Amino acid sequence: MSDIPRDRSLDSTLALLREGYGFIPDRCRRYRSDLFETRLLLQRTLCLSGESAARLFYDPALFTRTNAAPRLLQKTLFGVGGVQGLDGKAHRLRKQMFMDLMTPERMRELLRLNEAHWREAIETWTLRPQVVLLHEVQTILCRSICAWAGVLLMRDEVERCRAWLAAMIDGAGGAGLRHWRARRARAAAERWCAEQVRAVREGRLVPAPGSALQVIAEHREHERLLDPAVAAVELLNVLRPAVAIARFVIFAALELHRQPQWYARLAERDELIEPFAQEVRRLYAFFPFVAARVREGFHWRGHYFEEGTRVLLDLFGTNRDPRTWERPDDFLPERFQHWDGSAFNFITQGGGEHRRDHRCPGEWITIELLKLALRALTRWMRYEVPDTQDLSVSPVRMPALPRSRFVIRNVRPVAVTARFGS
Repeated sequence: MSDIPRDRSLDSTLALLREGYGFIPDRCRRYRSDLFETRLLLQRTLCLSGESAARLFYDPALFTRTNAAPRLLQKTLFGVGGVQGLDGKAHRLRKQMFMDLMTPERMRELLRLNEAHWREAIETWTLRPQVVLLHEVQTILCRSICAWAGVLLMRDEVERCRAWLAAMIDGAGGAGLRHWRARRARAAAERWCAEQVRAVREGRLVPAPGSALQVIAEHREHERLLDPAVAAVELLNVLRPAVAIARFVIFAALELHRQPQWYARLAERDELIEPFAQEVRRLYAFFPFVAARVREGFHWRGHYFEEGTRVLLDLFGTNRDPRTWERPDDFLPERFQHWDGSAFNFITQGGGEHRRDHRCPGEWITIELLKLALRALTRWMRYEVPDTQDLSVSPVRMPALPRSRFVIRNVRPVAVTARFGS
């Protein structure tokens, strides 16, 4: 049995904050290993990277998600009691609730709503000298997902809801003010969602059959309804990820700006929309890693994994692994015209099979909403990108963003007759 390479620092938490997305992949290169040991938040932690490591990580017999995520993330991004913290049968049952929402009919309805909100927003942008695209796309997605989910959202509540969801996402990888802003936003949003759940159960609110609010409010486990606080967490697990897609949209706009030849290519060739969207997702994972704990001790590649040890899987580095991806740091959408479809080498939203493992059940709709946004950016409007803004992206800030949040100006709608996905 061989020793696991070990980071020399007594605790690497500050190094992680300083280095951001490169923390795990840089050390894997340094140690020439897909595995190394470190200490984070004073806790022994094993870090894994690469396709083989992802296959290992998503073996449910070896790893559990219970008590794996740091409490800081529970208080900002995930909430307490939600599907991300469950394992085994409990996870499968709760995840099935989300999968039941993803019927083809329901997904088409979400895309229809999203297109309507995009076209409405474009019309309003023509009346403004410039807009911050991140804020505007978050608003479009917030309105779309709330309407689809059956959540009662008055027009004067849209900005408040958007701000809550955006703060949870932005604060998940931050410290200080960003973290505390996210915690306050989550607490307020959970109270709001719990009240909507109670209103459904008491008959004061009647959402559409099959809507997320109706399904979650009436979901039973062990013959009992979910506690309103847990139901609120799960409802936010529908709303928050949809608004998070705005970040992918901004990076898509950034790549279109950097490589303007893609405007015409995407406008003319619909078969290139999905490869472009996938390449955006590959390069711009929200977070650098996901966490689990060793369920029972086992050996891998001559190394011993002790029961209870926290393990981090490197999403960012696996998506850019040169053993899998040629020119991994370059933006090359064409690569996805020939991608093998592996469930373990492209893991922006987790790895494994959708129905069996912890892979995000909303991944498919993420791709479709991003594709719709690309059609909006290349076919439904024209705009200018001011040179005066700062479009640099810090590799340390988690989750990453262009510093200016991508400002556009002089928006002009393009007249089209076809609707829904044209």
